[in-house]
Amino acid sequence: MNYDSIRPPSAKGTVRTLSQQEELPLLRDHLLRLDRSSRHDRFHGFIDDSFIRRYAERCANDGTVIIAYFEDGVVRGAAELHPPEQSPDAQPEIAFSVERSVRRKGVGSILFRKLIAEAHAKGYTCLRITTGAQNDAMRALATKFGAQLTFRHGESTGSIDLTEQDQPEPAAAAAAITPVEAARAIVDMNRAYWRMVMQMSGWGRAA
Repeated sequence: MNYDSIRPPSAKGTVRTLSQQEELPLLRDHLLRLDRSSRHDRFHGFIDDSFIRRYAERCANDGTVIIAYFEDGVVRGAAELHPPEQSPDAQPEIAFSVERSVRRKGVGSILFRKLIAEAHAKGYTCLRITTGAQNDAMRALATKFGAQLTFRHGESTGSIDLTEQDQPEPAAAAAAITPVEAARAIVDMNRAYWRMVMQMSGWGRAA
């Protein structure tokens, strides 16, 4: 499922789903750019370059959906939706990574919303997320989107019930509204408000 590119609230880039042909080079290069602590947070340990290359290659071939945040044509953040058949308990799993240079700009929230919309489109009802127990930012983001987290062996593992998530995706809906449509909506809202006021005061009742 492809999405129209949208602009995160405080960032200057765009977000879109990668094609299968793009996944290997773009996801790989993004993950390789993660600094030491970011790699630890993402993979729950200090991972070398060879592991990341193998990991990106597997994602490009096993049906994993990658939603990427771009700045100047370079992927700086990624949300991964792994198919349920790749999990021992047949539950789709999600993962996120954002390069340090673009953090605190709303990128993670936008990626999370896009990923949840993708999961809904695939008919998934529940998602699993695992993050390092020290990754406060990711735990806070997961909790914001309804994840119930438990802690074990240095990790936080949780699930997100998609049946409780709102549809359609708010960010995509807002991005599709033109200035003319927005102005018309405001006028209609004002008309409806004053009509209600008149009815409540008795001005609008029929004689």
